[in-house]
Amino acid sequence: MNALDLSAVRRGRTVPRPDRSPEPSPEGGGLRVRGLSARLGRSEVLTGVDLTVRPGSWSAIVGPNGAGKSTLLRAVAGLVPHEGRILLDGADVDSFGPRRRATEIGYAPQSPVLPDSLDVREYVLLGRTPHRFLLAAPGAEDRRITELALERLDLTGMAGRPLKTLSGGERQRAVLARALAQGPGLLLLDEPTSALDLGHAQKLLDLVDRLRIEEGLTVLSTLHDLTLAGQYAEHLVLLADGRVAKAGPPSEVLTEAMLARHYGARAEILTGPDGVRVLPVRAPR
Repeated sequence: MNALDLSAVRRGRTVPRPDRSPEPSPEGGGLRVRGLSARLGRSEVLTGVDLTVRPGSWSAIVGPNGAGKSTLLRAVAGLVPHEGRILLDGADVDSFGPRRRATEIGYAPQSPVLPDSLDVREYVLLGRTPHRFLLAAPGAEDRRITELALERLDLTGMAGRPLKTLSGGERQRAVLARALAQGPGLLLLDEPTSALDLGHAQKLLDLVDRLRIEEGLTVLSTLHDLTLAGQYAEHLVLLADGRVAKAGPPSEVLTEAMLARHYGARAEILTGPDGVRVLPVRAPR
């Protein structure tokens, strides 16, 4: 199977960027969030959040319900108003125009809206929209990259199927293929396994990890399942009440004390060569 060379996709943009790049930050590459705060209505959801995602790595945001995980991801994607700085490879993301943001950052929401009128190929082809002039029809390069994305996500055989006929796992792969067709360097995944059983969840995360390694993607995700987070992500950020309670490798974040304090949970932690496993412990009778 031919790899989809995302760096080549980014080099081969057919539309010039409408906004000039700011001077690179001395902080370096990857994603760096500094002092991020966000409000939804009258409620402050995030307060002074800092996080760093190294280039080519996978970081996962974890935390109890209502901690602000999805809001943090949406802020990085430019979908909610916020204060603070978001730097991608040293450039201030808030200075990006919509087109550049869409070519630099791929975002897969937890509950994507998939148009019933489209088939899988047409939907994935939408990922090429930021690379074309306004109202321009897809070109040969757009179609080539779309086919590569379909192949990469094992969707070629169902490319002509209506989106409404897809299973949960197939829908998630279609959403990921569309994001991949954008040619981003940063991939944001909001609870990518929320609608999947364990087997399909593992297959999807295996695929994301393989794409990360082979395509040089930087991945930032939210993950509700702490064992999956502890096995797939290299770095975890634990949010609680909109603030970073702990950040570091899974073995430092997923501890019995941290889970008891921030989740109110009883758990046993097992650490092995494949990462960290979180085992719930029932209350004594």
